[in-house]
Amino acid sequence: MLKILIRLYLLIIVAYAGALLLIPDAIVGLFHERFMAYNLDQTKGVQSLIVRQFRQVPREQWPAVQHELAEVFAPLQVDLLRIDQAGLSAQERARLEHGQYAVRIADWGYYETVLAPLDEQWLVRLHAAPDPLDINVLSWGVTVLIGAALLGCLLLWVWPHWRDLERLKETARRLGQGQMAERTHISPHSNIGELAGVFDTMATDLERHVNQQRELLDAVSHELRTPLTRLDFGLVLLFDEVPASSRKRLLELVGHVRELDELVLELLSYSRLYNADQARERVEVSLLELVDSVLGGFAEELEAKSIEWEVQAEGNLPRFVLDPRLTARAVQNLVRNAMRYCDRSLLLRLRLEADGACLLTVEDDGIGIPPEERERIFQPFYRLDRSRDRSTGGFGLGLPISRRAIEGQGGTLSVAQSALGGAQFRIRLPRGG
Repeated sequence: MLKILIRLYLLIIVAYAGALLLIPDAIVGLFHERFMAYNLDQTKGVQSLIVRQFRQVPREQWPAVQHELAEVFAPLQVDLLRIDQAGLSAQERARLEHGQYAVRIADWGYYETVLAPLDEQWLVRLHAAPDPLDINVLSWGVTVLIGAALLGCLLLWVWPHWRDLERLKETARRLGQGQMAERTHISPHSNIGELAGVFDTMATDLERHVNQQRELLDAVSHELRTPLTRLDFGLVLLFDEVPASSRKRLLELVGHVRELDELVLELLSYSRLYNADQARERVEVSLLELVDSVLGGFAEELEAKSIEWEVQAEGNLPRFVLDPRLTARAVQNLVRNAMRYCDRSLLLRLRLEADGACLLTVEDDGIGIPPEERERIFQPFYRLDRSRDRSTGGFGLGLPISRRAIEGQGGTLSVAQSALGGAQFRIRLPRGG
């Protein structure tokens, strides 16, 4: 908003300065004859008195008269000139030859020089000298004060707009963070009151739809868990009662039931993370220790798959204030994703950014993610074509959950190409959490 105000003020000042430079000359040029006639009327009395002083004495005394008049009229300049030395234009010469006065117009249509003939060879010139420095400074001071007054009026006019637009921006930001109950509370009498009213109505509708969606998801998820648990328990009890030839099929059914139960748990986790401000736990932790603990949970699986893994960290990493549970959940999902698609190498790196934030990257040497798919993989239930199989592709909720867990703490999660050849997931966490 401040940039808009500065730009508007600069535009007004430039327009004002341009108007001062161009409009007076344009007006004077358009009405030149009227300005000439007006200035001739203004100066004819003074010039008549000056000419009379010269004509009352012989020509030999004209220099003395000129000197005396110059002292009297100072700072105006009174000069005695030969007609052929005065640099006259054709129009000025014609007027002087007919015994008329000639005027040279300066800025703003005021006269600068008045020429009056004394005889066929001589003329007297009354010239207004340039203003002294202090007068110029005062004139520019007036212009500056006018500009300051314009700025003051502009500030008075802009301030209510600025205040209400900032409130609207802050409300939009909080809605984007998941605080669906936020409203602008801008008066209907405001200049953007109608816009704010439409925005609040939209926010109310959005909150209602989101709450309905979350309530439906929570209800369905909770209702599903009970019959799934019963079904799992019942299938396990049947294990000893079915023929040996059917036990393999029964174990497959138990696996499918538990997979469905895992999906329900993932849905519940995703739903609970919808409000990005839910990450209220703030603990000062060492990110290196947190990463080590996460990898410790995968140690046996990494060894079983013969995956070579490495952690690279700077030695001066400070402790960060964050939600350790959500951060660990995000890192777990990324590590599990890297294990699923890597060939044999997995790399985690921790680096301190210039602004104090920490950059945590999880990289693998797999086939990577195409650039056009890198944002889509963070959508719920979206899986790449090569990972449609549940055995490798999962449910498509791990990455969306990870992003929400990180963004809920003011961080970001993105994906890029790794130097190892596969994908590089980048978690950026601010120092304050």
